[in-house]
Amino acid sequence: MKSIKAQTAMAKHLIVISYDAFSEDHWALASRLPNLAELIKNGAHSHKLKSVYPTLTYVVHTTIATGVYPDKHGIHHNNPFQPFIKEEEQNWFWFRNAIKVPTIYDVAREHKMSTAGILWPVSGKSSIQYNIPEIRAIKNENQALKILKSGSPLYCVDMELKYGRIRKGIEQPYLDDFTTKCAIDTIKRKKPNLLMMHLIDLDDAKHAYGTDSDEVKQVITRMDKRVGDIMQAVDEAGIKDDTIFLILGDHGQFNVRYKVHLNNLLQEKGLIYEENGEMKWRAYFQCGGGAAYLHIRQGDEEAEQIALAVIGDNMRDESSGIEKLYARDELDYFHVGQTTKYMLEAKRGYCFDESMDEPTIVDLDKQGVKFATHGYSPDKDGYRCNLVVSGEKIRNGHHIGDIEMVDIAPTMAKILGIDFNPGDGRPLEEIFMD
Repeated sequence: MKSIKAQTAMAKHLIVISYDAFSEDHWALASRLPNLAELIKNGAHSHKLKSVYPTLTYVVHTTIATGVYPDKHGIHHNNPFQPFIKEEEQNWFWFRNAIKVPTIYDVAREHKMSTAGILWPVSGKSSIQYNIPEIRAIKNENQALKILKSGSPLYCVDMELKYGRIRKGIEQPYLDDFTTKCAIDTIKRKKPNLLMMHLIDLDDAKHAYGTDSDEVKQVITRMDKRVGDIMQAVDEAGIKDDTIFLILGDHGQFNVRYKVHLNNLLQEKGLIYEENGEMKWRAYFQCGGGAAYLHIRQGDEEAEQIALAVIGDNMRDESSGIEKLYARDELDYFHVGQTTKYMLEAKRGYCFDESMDEPTIVDLDKQGVKFATHGYSPDKDGYRCNLVVSGEKIRNGHHIGDIEMVDIAPTMAKILGIDFNPGDGRPLEEIFMD
């Protein structure tokens, strides 16, 4: 993917705001709020942005940054495969070197542009000039030290000294308030050509309270205030006429009643077992909410046949929660990474969990638990994302219609005036004024 100077830039500055879990079901509410409404009026929009499969944050953000599907960029899940490790203790794909292709921020730096990243996924130890990567200490690691080692040390220290008091770990709304303050400061003082930031408040609220809760509505109001604060910072920095905003969601969420612990099924058939005090596997499900990968030990054809028989038996039970078993040819259609031959899709109202310390099917409703999640096929109804692109050279009030997540990076490249092809998507030429 060789990048060369391609055309005149549409704007000198591009502000990319990843509005995590901002999906079509909340378009009507969010689009009526004053700041987003102003951007929509002065730009182009869609509430039919199709994500990639599985619809997990790190998978999608890597597509946003690269313009290619997961089978090319190499980030197939939030986490590398780590059987028997509790979710809160697992490594994630935190570092740029896990991505197999160039990113938009790499190419911007090649063209001597200044770049900033604030909690952007899979950006640890990247080329981003002003970088606070999204990263978490696990086990005995020190959080501050891990960020310093993975980001831009002087910039990270500067932001922490100024705004660290706002943050309370990863608790919301404080984390997104911190991110917004850092973005405002960076826009005013650094005026980066490309700023990419990740706001997580909405995603957290949907997970914790369900998609149709009052808490979610409160977050959408908070989010509009944050967008307004960033717009004001651009104005105060004196770069408003030469800035384009690109705000997008990465996936939707669905409310969940039943949590399905798939690995129990494999354990019952002896495919997961204990040996000399250590857990072993011949087949194992790596779960991602609405979808799950079936991993088979290489060359273990017997385990593969047993596992597929178990899945087939369970799919005949309506209450199993398994909607579809995808084999490799179908996964190729979805551009799913090559890490596995089989994948399960959950029914709406169900999700998959890889832990084995609970019953196979848990009714969250009976426990009084509200929960929503993502990971499902991007083809599911009511699951598209929202996009707003706004600025001087963008058509006013223009409705884009159906678009793909792989279209975002080439559109960003066109805005910045750099070539970023060949990729899997296309620049959204129709949004620009002639």
